[in-house]
Amino acid sequence: MIEILNPTLLSRARDTGALVGGILQELKSRSTVGTNLLDIDRWAKDLIVEAGATSCYVDYAPSFGRGPFGHYICTAVNDAVLHGRPHDYTLADGDLLTLDLAVLLGGVAADAAISFIVGESRPPESVALIGATERALAAGIAAARPGARIGDIAHAIGTVLGEAGYAVNTEFGGHGIGSTMHQDPHVPNTGRPGRGYKLRPGLLLALEPWVMADTARLVTDADGWTLRSATGCRTAHTEHTIAITDDGAEILTLPNQPRP
Repeated sequence: MIEILNPTLLSRARDTGALVGGILQELKSRSTVGTNLLDIDRWAKDLIVEAGATSCYVDYAPSFGRGPFGHYICTAVNDAVLHGRPHDYTLADGDLLTLDLAVLLGGVAADAAISFIVGESRPPESVALIGATERALAAGIAAARPGARIGDIAHAIGTVLGEAGYAVNTEFGGHGIGSTMHQDPHVPNTGRPGRGYKLRPGLLLALEPWVMADTARLVTDADGWTLRSATGCRTAHTEHTIAITDDGAEILTLPNQPRP
């Protein structure tokens, strides 16, 4: 299903996106050396409930997971990159942490992810990974405009990741979003320009470039959810929900987003 939002729903999407962006920044500020991943999950729950929103994750049970996810946020550390299930782990200086959050508010969902380094250390490999995903996301957003195609976004993202020296996995990527978290169209992190669904105003997309330092192969953790790099190398993942407008792409998941 591909949804095209009317102006009323787009206004609600802005509220949802600002909430997601704000929660992620709040959780980032609290995630310091000594923080437990289960504390982050608890904080996420409290912030979601306080806002009158609903988690998209707690009851989420797709075919690739093992039963309902059961948590309010994805917390992926170091070699974990996607669907990181919170568990009893205490963050250490230099850990690369990805927080991925999706909520539903006013009948519209928004989805975003941030990767950052915990503490004072700045491992060069981690800095490079995060930087590549952020540049790729910016390139994908720049390519998202009415009349362009999904392949144009995918090509823009994949070009940046490839030029940075990373292999691109196409098993998981971006997606449409609206009244539910995951919708068509699929947005791979590499592709051919001029191909795929034509973008039109009112379409919401969650773009999410992610990379692993020296492999494109994933393995599934014993928890049945967390996806890790097959070689144990570090990973990074950055995501925004955007709306296609007459003027191009509007980023919805920035914190404290000013209303037009």
